[in-house]
Amino acid sequence: MDPNVLPPIRILIVDDHGIVRDGLAVFLEKQEHMQVVGTAATGKEAVVAATRLKPDVIIMDLVLPELSGVDATERILNLLPQTQVVVLSVCHSSEHVFRALRAGARGYVLKDAAGVELVGAVNTVFGGQPYLSPRITEVVIGRLLNKAASHSPLERLSGREREVLHLTVGGSSSAEIARQLSLSRKTVDTYRSRVMEKLGVADRTGLIHFAIEHAMAPA
Repeated sequence: MDPNVLPPIRILIVDDHGIVRDGLAVFLEKQEHMQVVGTAATGKEAVVAATRLKPDVIIMDLVLPELSGVDATERILNLLPQTQVVVLSVCHSSEHVFRALRAGARGYVLKDAAGVELVGAVNTVFGGQPYLSPRITEVVIGRLLNKAASHSPLERLSGREREVLHLTVGGSSSAEIARQLSLSRKTVDTYRSRVMEKLGVADRTGLIHFAIEHAMAPA
Protein backbone atom coordinates (compact mmCIF):
# COMPACT_ATOMS: atom_id res chain seq x y z
CA MET A 1 0.00 0.00 0.00
CA ASP A 2 1.20 3.48 -0.87
CA PRO A 3 2.16 5.13 2.45
CA ASN A 4 0.90 8.45 1.07
CA VAL A 5 -2.62 7.08 0.52
CA LEU A 6 -4.85 7.38 3.58
CA PRO A 7 -6.87 4.32 4.59
CA PRO A 8 -10.61 4.46 3.85
CA ILE A 9 -13.17 5.58 6.39
CA ARG A 10 -14.55 2.38 7.95
CA ILE A 11 -18.35 2.58 8.22
CA LEU A 12 -20.99 0.57 10.05
CA ILE A 13 -24.58 0.93 8.78
CA VAL A 14 -27.44 0.50 11.26
CA ASP A 15 -31.02 0.37 9.93
CA ASP A 16 -33.88 -2.05 10.44
CA HIS A 17 -34.84 -2.03 6.74
CA GLY A 18 -32.76 -4.40 4.64
CA ILE A 19 -33.28 -2.46 1.43
CA VAL A 20 -31.96 0.69 3.11
CA ARG A 21 -28.90 -1.10 4.50
CA ASP A 22 -28.15 -2.68 1.13
CA GLY A 23 -28.69 0.54 -0.79
CA LEU A 24 -26.47 2.54 1.54
CA ALA A 25 -23.77 -0.12 1.43
CA VAL A 26 -23.69 -0.15 -2.38
CA PHE A 27 -23.66 3.65 -2.55
CA LEU A 28 -20.96 4.17 0.07
CA GLU A 29 -18.73 1.42 -1.31
CA LYS A 30 -18.61 3.39 -4.57
CA GLN A 31 -16.90 6.23 -2.73
CA GLU A 32 -13.15 5.78 -3.17
CA HIS A 33 -12.32 6.73 0.40
CA MET A 34 -15.06 4.78 2.19
CA GLN A 35 -15.44 1.13 3.20
CA VAL A 36 -18.55 -0.47 4.68
CA VAL A 37 -17.24 -2.94 7.26
CA GLY A 38 -20.60 -4.16 8.52
CA THR A 39 -24.34 -3.66 8.96
CA ALA A 40 -26.81 -4.16 11.79
CA ALA A 41 -30.60 -4.34 11.90
CA THR A 42 -31.27 -3.66 15.60
CA GLY A 43 -29.86 -1.50 18.35
CA LYS A 44 -28.43 -4.49 20.18
CA GLU A 45 -26.80 -5.80 16.98
CA ALA A 46 -25.29 -2.34 16.48
CA VAL A 47 -23.62 -2.40 19.90
CA VAL A 48 -22.20 -5.88 19.28
CA ALA A 49 -21.05 -5.06 15.74
CA ALA A 50 -19.47 -1.76 16.78
CA THR A 51 -17.59 -3.39 19.64
CA ARG A 52 -16.25 -6.07 17.30
CA LEU A 53 -15.52 -3.95 14.23
CA LYS A 54 -14.54 -0.63 15.85
CA PRO A 55 -15.69 1.48 12.88
CA ASP A 56 -14.62 5.07 12.31
CA VAL A 57 -18.18 6.20 11.60
CA ILE A 58 -21.58 4.68 12.31
CA ILE A 59 -24.62 5.66 10.25
CA MET A 60 -27.43 5.20 12.75
CA ASP A 61 -31.20 5.08 12.32
CA LEU A 62 -33.14 6.14 15.41
CA VAL A 63 -36.19 3.88 15.27
CA LEU A 64 -34.81 0.37 15.80
CA PRO A 65 -36.05 -2.89 17.35
CA GLU A 66 -34.78 -4.08 20.74
CA LEU A 67 -32.79 -0.93 21.52
CA SER A 68 -33.38 2.56 20.13
CA GLY A 69 -30.79 4.32 18.02
CA VAL A 70 -30.32 6.89 20.78
CA ASP A 71 -29.64 4.25 23.43
CA ALA A 72 -27.41 2.29 21.06
CA THR A 73 -25.43 5.46 20.30
CA GLU A 74 -24.93 6.18 23.99
CA ARG A 75 -23.78 2.62 24.76
CA ILE A 76 -21.44 2.49 21.78
CA LEU A 77 -19.81 5.83 22.54
CA ASN A 78 -19.27 4.84 26.16
CA LEU A 79 -17.25 1.91 24.81
CA LEU A 80 -15.74 3.58 21.74
CA PRO A 81 -15.47 7.33 22.36
CA GLN A 82 -13.38 7.87 19.21
CA THR A 83 -16.14 6.53 16.95
CA GLN A 84 -18.32 9.15 15.27
CA VAL A 85 -22.08 8.67 14.85
CA VAL A 86 -24.15 10.19 12.05
CA VAL A 87 -27.89 9.85 12.55
CA LEU A 88 -29.79 9.12 9.32
CA SER A 89 -33.49 9.33 10.10
CA VAL A 90 -36.90 10.54 8.98
CA CYS A 91 -37.36 12.03 12.47
CA HIS A 92 -36.82 15.77 12.70
CA SER A 93 -38.74 16.79 15.81
CA SER A 94 -36.78 18.69 18.43
CA GLU A 95 -37.22 15.78 20.85
CA HIS A 96 -35.54 13.31 18.47
CA VAL A 97 -32.81 15.75 17.46
CA PHE A 98 -31.76 16.76 20.96
CA ARG A 99 -31.93 13.25 22.38
CA ALA A 100 -29.58 12.07 19.64
CA LEU A 101 -27.18 14.97 20.14
CA ARG A 102 -27.18 14.48 23.91
CA ALA A 103 -26.32 10.82 23.35
CA GLY A 104 -23.22 11.93 21.46
CA ALA A 105 -24.18 11.88 17.78
CA ARG A 106 -21.98 14.28 15.83
CA GLY A 107 -24.04 14.36 12.66
CA TYR A 108 -27.74 14.39 11.81
CA VAL A 109 -28.98 13.86 8.25
CA LEU A 110 -32.57 13.38 7.12
CA LYS A 111 -33.42 10.40 4.96
CA ASP A 112 -34.81 12.56 2.18
CA ALA A 113 -31.37 14.15 1.70
CA ALA A 114 -29.29 13.51 -1.39
CA GLY A 115 -26.54 10.91 -1.17
CA VAL A 116 -23.88 13.57 -1.60
CA GLU A 117 -25.03 15.19 1.66
CA LEU A 118 -24.57 11.94 3.56
CA VAL A 119 -21.08 11.56 2.11
CA GLY A 120 -20.32 15.12 3.18
CA ALA A 121 -21.64 14.43 6.68
CA VAL A 122 -19.47 11.33 7.04
CA ASN A 123 -16.40 13.23 5.88
CA THR A 124 -17.17 16.15 8.18
CA VAL A 125 -17.63 14.14 11.38
CA PHE A 126 -14.66 11.92 10.53
CA GLY A 127 -12.65 15.14 10.29
CA GLY A 128 -13.70 16.07 13.83
CA GLN A 129 -16.47 18.57 13.13
CA PRO A 130 -20.23 18.26 13.65
CA TYR A 131 -22.65 18.20 10.74
CA LEU A 132 -26.36 19.06 10.77
CA SER A 133 -28.75 18.97 7.80
CA PRO A 134 -30.22 22.42 7.03
CA ARG A 135 -33.65 21.47 8.45
CA ILE A 136 -31.99 20.14 11.60
CA THR A 137 -30.02 23.37 11.89
CA GLU A 138 -33.36 25.20 11.84
CA VAL A 139 -34.54 23.10 14.79
CA VAL A 140 -31.37 23.78 16.78
CA ILE A 141 -31.21 27.49 15.97
CA GLY A 142 -34.94 27.91 16.61
CA ARG A 143 -34.50 26.51 20.13
CA LEU A 144 -31.40 28.62 20.61
CA LEU A 145 -33.05 31.89 19.59
CA ASN A 146 -36.18 31.13 21.61
CA LYS A 147 -33.97 30.90 24.69
CA ALA A 148 -32.44 34.30 23.96
CA ALA A 149 -35.25 35.99 25.89
CA SER A 150 -33.82 34.50 29.08
CA HIS A 151 -30.45 35.34 30.56
CA SER A 152 -28.03 34.23 27.86
CA PRO A 153 -24.87 35.39 26.07
CA LEU A 154 -27.13 35.73 23.03
CA GLU A 155 -28.66 38.82 24.61
CA ARG A 156 -25.43 40.62 23.72
CA LEU A 157 -25.89 39.97 20.00
CA SER A 158 -27.52 42.46 17.67
CA GLY A 159 -30.19 41.33 15.22
CA ARG A 160 -27.70 41.32 12.34
CA GLU A 161 -25.18 39.37 14.40
CA ARG A 162 -27.84 36.74 15.11
CA GLU A 163 -28.55 36.47 11.39
CA VAL A 164 -24.87 35.90 10.69
CA LEU A 165 -24.72 33.31 13.49
CA HIS A 166 -27.75 31.49 12.10
CA LEU A 167 -26.36 31.34 8.57
CA THR A 168 -22.86 30.40 9.72
CA VAL A 169 -24.10 27.48 11.81
CA GLY A 170 -26.25 26.47 8.85
CA GLY A 171 -23.11 26.02 6.77
CA SER A 172 -23.13 29.19 4.64
CA SER A 173 -19.80 30.69 3.62
CA SER A 174 -18.97 34.37 4.06
CA ALA A 175 -19.67 34.97 0.36
CA GLU A 176 -23.06 33.23 0.58
CA ILE A 177 -24.02 35.17 3.70
CA ALA A 178 -22.96 38.40 2.03
CA ARG A 179 -25.27 37.69 -0.91
CA GLN A 180 -28.22 36.72 1.28
CA LEU A 181 -27.90 39.76 3.56
CA SER A 182 -26.79 42.23 0.87
CA LEU A 183 -23.53 42.95 2.67
CA SER A 184 -19.89 42.91 1.66
CA ARG A 185 -17.87 39.83 2.54
CA LYS A 186 -15.62 41.97 4.73
CA THR A 187 -18.64 43.20 6.68
CA VAL A 188 -19.84 39.62 7.19
CA ASP A 189 -16.41 38.62 8.49
CA THR A 190 -16.52 41.57 10.87
CA TYR A 191 -19.95 40.54 12.19
CA ARG A 192 -18.77 36.95 12.63
CA SER A 193 -15.69 38.11 14.54
CA ARG A 194 -17.91 40.15 16.85
CA VAL A 195 -20.20 37.17 17.41
CA MET A 196 -17.28 34.88 18.27
CA GLU A 197 -15.83 37.47 20.64
CA LYS A 198 -19.17 38.02 22.42
CA LEU A 199 -19.84 34.28 22.72
CA GLY A 200 -16.29 33.41 23.71
CA VAL A 201 -15.55 30.99 20.88
CA ALA A 202 -12.57 30.84 18.55
CA ASP A 203 -13.89 29.53 15.23
CA ARG A 204 -16.88 28.32 13.24
CA THR A 205 -16.76 24.89 14.88
CA GLY A 206 -16.99 26.64 18.23
CA LEU A 207 -20.09 28.48 17.04
CA ILE A 208 -21.73 25.19 16.07
CA HIS A 209 -20.88 23.67 19.45
CA PHE A 210 -22.24 26.78 21.18
CA ALA A 211 -25.52 26.54 19.25
CA ILE A 212 -25.99 22.85 20.03
CA GLU A 213 -25.02 23.07 23.69
CA HIS A 214 -27.09 26.15 24.48
CA ALA A 215 -30.09 24.94 22.53
CA MET A 216 -30.02 21.72 24.53
CA ALA A 217 -29.52 23.38 27.90
CA PRO A 218 -32.49 23.19 30.26
CA ALA A 219 -34.73 26.22 30.06
